[in-house]
Amino acid sequence: MPPGAQSRIDLVSNVGRRRAPEPPESLSVAVVRLDPDLPLPGYARSGDAGADLVARIDVTLAPNGGRAMVPTGIALAIPEGCAGFVQPRSGLALRHGVTCLNSPGLIDSGYRDELAVVLVNTDPESPYHVHRGDRIAQLVIQRVETAAFVEVDGLPETDRGLGGFGSTGR
Repeated sequence: MPPGAQSRIDLVSNVGRRRAPEPPESLSVAVVRLDPDLPLPGYARSGDAGADLVARIDVTLAPNGGRAMVPTGIALAIPEGCAGFVQPRSGLALRHGVTCLNSPGLIDSGYRDELAVVLVNTDPESPYHVHRGDRIAQLVIQRVETAAFVEVDGLPETDRGLGGFGSTGR
């Protein structure tokens, strides 16, 4: 067999195999740890979009709409052209009815103070106790566009037109 050639057996055994995609290049985000005992945001698994944020304080969320602004112990410098979006953790929402009130919470690239998460307890009966170090939300960093708003006399027609909330039916 010539050098560099593969046998038919080698070729057949590689049919259907795909190379794993290369992981995307990471975006560098500067973080100031305001509380040295708490972890930096981190991803639970490879490929996760949201990095976990943790609570810096203990707080109890009263049932039926109790809410609190919970600091995370970090400040970020999100690069210009990007924004941070704070989103709920699905397990907290499912098991305890705890979610982020202003979801997604928007963190602009120019913001430099401590990140805080507004949590709300939707459970009608049980209070929820947030403990220092608990994972309370997820942070997604995304590239965003800046729009140039241009005043016009009218907008182009579309199939949807003026149809808004509920316009497509139930």
